[in-house]
Amino acid sequence: MGAFKAYDIRGIYNKDFNKETVYKIGYFLPKLLKSKFVVVGRDVRTTSDEIFESLCKGITDSGSDVWNIGLATTPMVYFSTVHFEADASVQITASHNPAKYNGLKISRTKAIPVGVDSGLKELEHMVTNDSIVVAETKGKVIEKDARTPYLAFLKKFVPDTSALDISVDCSHGMANLLVKDLLGNKPHYLYDHFDGTFPAHEPNPLEEKNCKDLEKAVLANHSDIGVIYDGDADRVMFIDEKGRFIQPDYITAVIGAYYLKSEKGNVLVDIRTSRSTSEYLTNLGASVYTWKVGHAYAKTKLRDLNAIFGGELAGHYYFRDFYNCDSGFLASLIVLEVVAQLKKECKTFSSLIDSIIAYANSGEVNFKLEYKDAAVSALFDRFVTHDNPSKVLDFDGYRIEFPTWWFNVRKSNTEPYLRLVAEAKTDAELKEKFTELSSIIKQFN
Repeated sequence: MGAFKAYDIRGIYNKDFNKETVYKIGYFLPKLLKSKFVVVGRDVRTTSDEIFESLCKGITDSGSDVWNIGLATTPMVYFSTVHFEADASVQITASHNPAKYNGLKISRTKAIPVGVDSGLKELEHMVTNDSIVVAETKGKVIEKDARTPYLAFLKKFVPDTSALDISVDCSHGMANLLVKDLLGNKPHYLYDHFDGTFPAHEPNPLEEKNCKDLEKAVLANHSDIGVIYDGDADRVMFIDEKGRFIQPDYITAVIGAYYLKSEKGNVLVDIRTSRSTSEYLTNLGASVYTWKVGHAYAKTKLRDLNAIFGGELAGHYYFRDFYNCDSGFLASLIVLEVVAQLKKECKTFSSLIDSIIAYANSGEVNFKLEYKDAAVSALFDRFVTHDNPSKVLDFDGYRIEFPTWWFNVRKSNTEPYLRLVAEAKTDAELKEKFTELSSIIKQFN
């Protein structure tokens, strides 16, 4: 079952999993989560309809009902889980992955994610080992309108953008379901129709090559900001008016500029987050907490901390206002509010970003490695055993900190990579440290 990952079920459809697997997932899910009905949404990938049919057959054969909300962004499914008081929900999506992938994101009561430590491992065991007995009274598929209440929720956050010039890349994905209801027809839109083959670019804006068209559009349109959503619209990233891709953890600081002016409290960041962001948030009055990467971990920790919001380097932004879940639309509306206020003050988006950045940062760099564990151990030995770091975090790989620099090394939970982020006070020190880190890692290829 190569499709069962740390945060969701995902892989190449008809290779890592197929409709038989999906049927069994549907059959056993109501038993796992003790649910009488399951809210189900789906994206526009070419295989999503087939997966939907198999999933529904499994759910209804178990005796439970399907509440079908149709085409949906992933955050719309999270919203629906709470709105409809569901004990289980599934979004059929592979998020930002290429078109040949698909998957299922599962949530339980109050949109709490089901990850490997909170039910996925048990579900995989049931799918692999348990017998299926079709219920005497099968469940039904019931159509539900989630779009109307979800739009009403989001519209409470829509700012006055009349003075802004905005360019938006919808990535041919699920952002197209709602974006014009929220931002109207004035923005310059790219790829603003559904196409589950994603012909323009992969729906992963974290890879800057997928943002090139938007960067060009921002400059050509003289836009104040560019906005790009991923395939299922749970993530969003931004381009400033100079055409620069903004590292997503800096956006966590921008969101802080929105929330922390009226309320002080806890803010959650992931283990890869720049000191620039953490220090900026602290200066605004936040208590900053660092935690593991991944929505299954972030949402639970956000709830535990009663944090106002949280952000990740991957472009996920989580909100107490949104049941501790992530929403690309909500994040973008908040950032647009900040940029609109900046423009009123005759300031630019780039000027705010430049005021946040205080360190040289490598961004996250991937190394495809055969011996990932050995590489991590070698880095630990070099920089912890033999040096004297000021701080070591060990809950998602390692974040090893020194007074003027730090690095995080971690194994990907979804791809065959060792991921490295490094940051230093100067470009020269960053270059020196990153060269040393890279040379150690490459010995284990």
